[in-house]
Amino acid sequence: MRRSYVSVDSVSGDPDALAVLGYPRATTRQKKARLRELSKLGIDSVSFSGPTILGRTRVLGKGYVGVVVLGRDSGGRRLAIKARRTDSPRPHMRDEASLLGAANAAGVGPGLVSYSRNFLVMQYAGGRRIGDWLDELRGAGTSARFRRAARSIISDCHKLDEAGIDHGELVNISKHVIISERGDRPVIIDFESASTARRPSNVTSITQAIFISPPLAAKVRRICRAPPKDEVIESLREYKHSRDGRALARLLGRLGL
Repeated sequence: MRRSYVSVDSVSGDPDALAVLGYPRATTRQKKARLRELSKLGIDSVSFSGPTILGRTRVLGKGYVGVVVLGRDSGGRRLAIKARRTDSPRPHMRDEASLLGAANAAGVGPGLVSYSRNFLVMQYAGGRRIGDWLDELRGAGTSARFRRAARSIISDCHKLDEAGIDHGELVNISKHVIISERGDRPVIIDFESASTARRPSNVTSITQAIFISPPLAAKVRRICRAPPKDEVIESLREYKHSRDGRALARLLGRLGL
């Protein structure tokens, strides 16, 4: 597994790396044009490492719209770089960048750094997917650590609800919440399916994912006592009536957070 950084200039000589940046298929000209695009965004080097294998190369993640790789700017700052897939129905990354910027304004998500037609550059959250994090929780204070993280996740979703942004994929929490390396801080990622045209249901989706839906709910119940399914559903029904700060506080209380 490669973990070292490779300068953007050197990537042109690495067919596997070029294939990732132009995934799933791109001409040599298109790949080299993408390298120039990265340079213009201030990206100094990239590192092909991570939990997802793409061909013969590791990456941070792969989705419907793009492939995410680790990068670094000239100041050494670690960044997450999302490269638009060549078969993506999205013609550019501008809309996703706008939605991530709106989420940032509400205090949610990895910070937007820059973007271009084919790339979205964000602060690197690091850490582990929430399911893996739950699997690794051990020892004294485990329940308290989970409760702090869950409270933070649901509170961030409330911020999105108030901002009128529906993430759209939080039911599939395992791919969209990272628990950062520092202080068990949750970060909601991947706003490619987000919308301001839909009625936001972030708190409802994330609460169901944590306390009701398998396999995460089963992991939670191994860590701490959680309210019965019908109580969670009733609490969410009450929250949806007003969705204000008081409603959030009541929900968190009913969930034992």
